[in-house]
Amino acid sequence: MNLLFGQEVASAGNGGGAVASANGGAVSVGDVNSGGNAGNVIGVGDTGGALVCDKYGKCYPGEGGSVAVDGGDVANSTNLGIAANGGTAIADASGGDNNVAFVS
Repeated sequence: MNLLFGQEVASAGNGGGAVASANGGAVSVGDVNSGGNAGNVIGVGDTGGALVCDKYGKCYPGEGGSVAVDGGDVANSTNLGIAANGGTAIADASGGDNNVAFVS
């Protein structure tokens, strides 16, 4: 309550400052399973009984051969949206009732 007496102001019931905070705090995220992601799947059949060729191009039955298999590149992406919203903060600096005001 403020009362004006001439050029002076008397105040009563001023509660002072009030501070409020609505900090969200910490977030802990456990294991994230983004699905049954798998790389490229390649089936290779029987590789035995290959022909072996000499430097002149003449080929003979061999006991096997070498096989090169390249599965290519695989990329999987998982996006997470995590928030720690603090909600609403309320501060009150009420001065109370029945306070006395005076001008000195």
